[in-house]
Amino acid sequence: MHTVDLAVIVLYLIGITIFGAQFKSSQKTLKDYFLGGRNTPWWAIAFSIVSAETSTLTVIGTPAISFGGNLGFLQVVAGYLLARVVISTLFLPHYFRGEMFTAYELMQRRFGPRIRKLTAGSFLVLRAMAEGVRVFAISIVVSIILGTGEVSSIILIVCLTLFYTFEGGMTAVIWTDVVQMFLYVAGALLSLFVILGKIDGGWDHVAAVASAADKFRIFDFGLDFTKAYTFWGGFFGGCFLTTASHGTEQLMVQRLLAAKNERESRLALFSSWAVICFQFTLFLIIGLILYVYYGDTKLPLPAKLDRIYPQFIWDNLPPGVAGLTIAAILAAAMSNLSAALNALASTTIMDFLKPMAKIHRSEEQYLRLAKWATVGWGVVLFLIGLVAKKVDSVLEAGLSIASIVYGALLGVFLLGILTKRVGEVAAMCGMTVGLLLMLYIKFATPIAWTWYVMIGSSATVITGYAASFIVREKENV
Repeated sequence: MHTVDLAVIVLYLIGITIFGAQFKSSQKTLKDYFLGGRNTPWWAIAFSIVSAETSTLTVIGTPAISFGGNLGFLQVVAGYLLARVVISTLFLPHYFRGEMFTAYELMQRRFGPRIRKLTAGSFLVLRAMAEGVRVFAISIVVSIILGTGEVSSIILIVCLTLFYTFEGGMTAVIWTDVVQMFLYVAGALLSLFVILGKIDGGWDHVAAVASAADKFRIFDFGLDFTKAYTFWGGFFGGCFLTTASHGTEQLMVQRLLAAKNERESRLALFSSWAVICFQFTLFLIIGLILYVYYGDTKLPLPAKLDRIYPQFIWDNLPPGVAGLTIAAILAAAMSNLSAALNALASTTIMDFLKPMAKIHRSEEQYLRLAKWATVGWGVVLFLIGLVAKKVDSVLEAGLSIASIVYGALLGVFLLGILTKRVGEVAAMCGMTVGLLLMLYIKFATPIAWTWYVMIGSSATVITGYAASFIVREKENV
């Protein structure tokens, strides 16, 4: 056990928790707690979007993808840019009409209260399941550090994250995201140069070996629905995936709503893509370098490729550097976890508890309930994380879980934004068919996860629009 590294990790955990808790005094209303008072600068929101889009899954899962394959994942990242064009054109103008706290208020405005609850409930299930996998991903890191049972360490990470999220709300989430994003990117850059320095011949040797193994290949124009990383599945699948995640899921929409106005929200959205592109490229290159290093040294591979990057860091990087890099991985985990906790709490309060309340409550009472909803979801995510230990690739598991529900969510939002004749019942029919179809495709077909959102959203839109000719409803626009 590395004393210096452990000291660095402990100091980081204490420091980020204290920093996040400093925003407690600014939390006076639900607007403060869930939207940061809508006075956060666009660049901070951009970095927060990146941090929310990133997680331990990205940091440990992306190098494993290129280690075992090539750079084909960048085809998905290219689709992320097209998605931002769609979101800024179709979704943002609707979100900035009036004051919204959640994405699902738009569904009530367009259709009615039932579909608001259906979409909000789908988000709660989706985010809880996907975040549970991410909580488990923390155990991969802490088990390497401690070498024993990791449950107590997961409890520690969850509790520390929960503490500053409970106290500081969305303001704490955004500003700790900014700090943590710089930390894990710096840690990744540092580890890249250290790993590269261990290879005889440096980058020239890495490039030669990786080229011979076809590791630099990005594009695959074959139309194979069972392969995740083809141009068509990656580009269009990435577009649909990000349009759903950033345009309909509260985890991301909450950040867009926290901007001062629509212009700054759009600026934050597009700026975040440049950072995301750099970030995924960085982690994929690390995977290629590790591939060459393990090939040269003939070192035995870990049982799961997801362990390859954190294992190498802990075993090979100099004292202090290893601790900083592991702290960076934990930073990504805490950043995403805090975002999920606040988003889950905001949806619980604003889409369920407040609209269904039979008695009048003051703003202070709702603020107190919001904080305890955050605690409740912290417990739920921890429990889901404990039962998520049988996944192979944590990155692909998280993305495929999300993609099952994203299709139906995106489809019903598109029905609301692009059509006028579709009513609430027809939209609910479409969403139900889209969700059932995706469950079938996930568990009964070999279709790759990158196609899930496109298929699910198309089925939802087609079914909902067709149902509108059968079910006559009053338009609610």
